[in-house]
This record gives sequence, structure tokens and C-alpha cells, in this order.
Amino acid sequence: MLIKTVVNLLKYRTPLRISAAMSTEPLSLEALTKLKEKFYADPKNELAQNACTRFDPFEVAIRRRQADSTLHVYNIKVESEGKPVTNQENTGRCWLFAALNVMRLPFMKKYGLDEFEFSQGYLFFWDKIERSHYWLNNIVETAKQGEALEGRLVSFLLKDPINDGGQWDMIVNLVNKYGLMPKKCFPESFSSRRSLHMNALIKTKLREFAKELRTKVTSKASDADIQKTIDGQMAIIYNIVATCLGTPPDKFTFEFYSKDKAYNNLGALTPQEFYNKHVRPLFNVDDKVCLVSDPRPSNPFGNLYTLQCLGNVVGGRQTAYNNQPVETLIKVVKDSIQGGEAVWFGCELSKRFERKNGLEDLDAQDFKLIFNTEVQIGLNKADRLMYGDSCMTHAMVFTAVGTDEQGNPIKFRVENSYGDKDYDKGYLLLTTPWFKEFVFEVVVDKKYVPEAVLQVFKQKAKVLPAWDPMGTLACPVCCKE
Repeated sequence: MLIKTVVNLLKYRTPLRISAAMSTEPLSLEALTKLKEKFYADPKNELAQNACTRFDPFEVAIRRRQADSTLHVYNIKVESEGKPVTNQENTGRCWLFAALNVMRLPFMKKYGLDEFEFSQGYLFFWDKIERSHYWLNNIVETAKQGEALEGRLVSFLLKDPINDGGQWDMIVNLVNKYGLMPKKCFPESFSSRRSLHMNALIKTKLREFAKELRTKVTSKASDADIQKTIDGQMAIIYNIVATCLGTPPDKFTFEFYSKDKAYNNLGALTPQEFYNKHVRPLFNVDDKVCLVSDPRPSNPFGNLYTLQCLGNVVGGRQTAYNNQPVETLIKVVKDSIQGGEAVWFGCELSKRFERKNGLEDLDAQDFKLIFNTEVQIGLNKADRLMYGDSCMTHAMVFTAVGTDEQGNPIKFRVENSYGDKDYDKGYLLLTTPWFKEFVFEVVVDKKYVPEAVLQVFKQKAKVLPAWDPMGTLACPVCCKE
């Protein structure tokens, strides 16, 4: 253990030294003068400078002809879309909103509801509790494994102990353990709409608790003593979360009028009973599977992957990625929508995004025209992952697809969770070329997935390091900024 600790210290604390063989000449004033002269020698650069010093360069780079020709019309779509358009506000809860937006569609259809939302705050509450408990247990396990405090793994865990983001398998854990409830039965609070300060309080306490736990492991405390310590720490975390978000009811009654003005009463039910009796027969989270497309040579297609320390419930479902070519993801999305089922998916939202019209397209902006160099797609998808220029940042919902005459998907309709004031009343248009570059994962019912692909889930998952880009949580910070 001592040798491992010394190796970690040397590996991560040795200062960078520039080789004597490398060129270490500073930029000369003469060279900088030449760069300036070259810049102004092209009148287009001065025009671009005039525009970009007054306006957002992303807006200046928009291809107006491309944006103005955007038509939010599709030939294959789900029967009806959910209302109202939801709004995650200043939080990173997109993964929860997207999941509940998919789940509400069959529920609304069965009960004849014009508008309906499941309580996002309810799952948010339990995720904060479970995620904190999961993180504390990771601190104990890494300490028992001899991971140094300064080592990469523990440093990674301490950098951001808890945030709002998440993955599909984490949703499955929460729904199976805690069920669901209507939003009217557990509405939003200030901190569920603006989570920054609540998260800051929790993070500070978790880091304090981490020191206490690592000290106990180092001093050879018994497992019973460590568990007792975690129990006491969780009581404090629960108090913070309950104070900020409110406490979910153990039972509730849901009364509503259907479209035909008929009175309905569901209750009194626990959230688990509500899910198992009224939602699970319509949308069973255990029947949904997550497919990803990670084209890095180190992660061949047709294999199952997971990540170190990634999850939210101790003893819960493993976060698993079934890696497939992006064409497979496109096909199952089309098949699902054709079958009347919307699709949860994860992507990198901000690349080539024309916000006014809600257009996600590789031709949405022409950065080369403005800056004389390609931006955002200069590297291929695999290289962007490897060089830290791309990862999943946001989760949304596919509700429709437009195809060409041969039936090939060319564009997708996307339900976002930023309210209905922007884009096409809250909806985006995403093109197939953009899908191939910036969509990373989709969740569909297993009935739309080829048997050979389903067989991959039976493999023993290869464990990727905790800091791998495929472990990025959707909406780790507010995507709306």
C-alpha cells in the first residue's frame, strides 16, 4: 500500500518540465505585429470583428438561409405530445424531466388528460438522498482500496461530490424503489427550481464527511463503526434536503377531470403503489434499454461498458452502456416513434445550435466564414471524446421523425424542458447529420432492439475509469446558461 501511495504521489504531483529539446522561444513582438498586419490585410476580418465585438459570435455565424428554411413538419410522429411544455428552470434536472415527459404520454392517453406532469421534485428529492449515500460509500471503498487522497480517483470524487445530472439507469433505480406521484401532489420548491445553493451546502458537508470516513478507515475502525458514522452523516444530509425541498407525502390522493369532464379519483396510494398499479402497465422502466454510440477505437462496438463509481443507489442497477454504431441508434429511434413511443436521449446540446429557430444542424452556423477556421467539428466524434471537446451534456425527448422518399430519417422533432417561450413553442429540430455527431445515447423499449444487440447486455461490462467522458452526467450544471 505504501508503494502504491508513493507512486500516486509521484504520478500526480511531479511538476511539468519542458524538455530541453523543445522550442521554448516566447512570442516576439515582431511576430505579433505581423499577425495583426495579416489580420487587417483581409477586409472580411475587419467586418467580422465589427460584428462580433457588438454581438454574440454564435449569432453572427448563423447561416440565415439555413435557419429560415427550417420547417417543423414530420411524417412520422407519436399520437400526441405532452402538455404543458415542462421547464427545469435553473437546475440540471433534464434527465429526470425527459424521462417523466416520456412516461406521461401513455398515462395521459389512458386517463384522458389534456395536461399532466409527474412530480420532478419527488424524484429529485430521493436522488439527492441516495446520491449522497452512494458517494459516501464510494469514499469508504476507495479508502479501503488504498487510493491516495491526492490520487486521480479520489480527487475526481471530491471535485464534485453531488450535482443535478444523471443517467437513465439512475432513473430506473429511483422509480423502482420510490415510485412516482403527480406534480400536484408534490410541487416545486425554491431549491428544486434553483438548486445551486442547496447543492453547495450538501457538497461542503460531504467533503467534511469524507475526511471523517477516510480517517476512520486509516485508523482501522470496524465496518460497524463506519456504518454508524454514515448513518449519522445521512441524518444531517436528509435534514438539509428536506428543509430545502420539502418532505414527500407517504400517501396521496389524485383527483382530476378527464377531457370529457368525468371525475376521477386515484388513491389513497403510496408512490410505489401508484407506479405499480397505474404507470408500470403503461410504461415499465425495466423494459427499456440504453444504447450508446462511442466510436473510440478503445471501445469497440458490440460490447457492454460501465464506469467506476457511477450510480446513485447502493445495491441498485448498474449503469450499463451497450455500445453500437450510430446507425443502429437512428433505426431504433425511428422504429420506436413509428410504434407510437417517444424516446429519451442524451446529446451535446450546444454544438451547432441555432437557438432562435431551435435548429440543431451541422450547417446551422458558418464559423469558417467568420474566423477563417473550422470550429466544433474540426475533429471527428471519436477524437472529440478523446481530446475533451465533446460529451453528453443534456437529455431530451424525440417525438417525431421526418424521412426522405426512401424512408431514411432526415430530421427529428425534439421536446426540450426549457419552457414554451423559445424555439417552436419549446420544440427543436435536429437533423440526421447532427444526430450522428452529437447524440450519444438513446433509450427505447427492448421490443424495438434486434436480438443480437440485446444479447450484449448479458456480457460482463468492461469498467471504464470514473473520469471517462461517457460517464458525464446529463446537465451537471444548468444547460440553460
